[in-house]
Amino acid sequence: MTAFYRSICCALLTGSVLMLAWGQAVAVEEGQPAPDFTLPGVRPSDSTVQLSELQGKVVYVDFWASWCLPCLRSLPQINGLYEQYRDQGFEVVAITIDDPVEDATEFLEDLEVPLAYSVVLDATAEVMDQYRVVGMPTSFLIDRDGMIRKVHKGFREGDTELLEQALVPLLAE
Repeated sequence: MTAFYRSICCALLTGSVLMLAWGQAVAVEEGQPAPDFTLPGVRPSDSTVQLSELQGKVVYVDFWASWCLPCLRSLPQINGLYEQYRDQGFEVVAITIDDPVEDATEFLEDLEVPLAYSVVLDATAEVMDQYRVVGMPTSFLIDRDGMIRKVHKGFREGDTELLEQALVPLLAE
């Protein structure tokens, strides 16, 4: 093997190890306490949300952005779950990082179903960094004690059903 190929292999191996280590460090893990945050509402109907004030409820924190195509499908489907389970102590907080915020409001106005849950703005992406979110959508299902019970990245067909399967037992606790 020539020195050139050895250098390339070494660089690829080093990069792979760093990516693996970084990938393990990027997500807040299940079983950890959910980091608290206070964020302002996006729409006139949204108030400021402080996560710790929702303790005692099961909370779905969903990071999204207007340029995220899977978010176009996920937000209305999560709204359906919210409508179904909110009387049992289920809350949804959708966190956008859109800048300008008008991108988020236009996106929300274009949805076929208006969202009944809170939409808040993480203008500095500080909360996104706190939760170590690296892709959209990324969501966290938090139990009544403020512990992260499920971390989910992306949104595909069937994910709403998987969320419901994780949600129902938490609501019963």
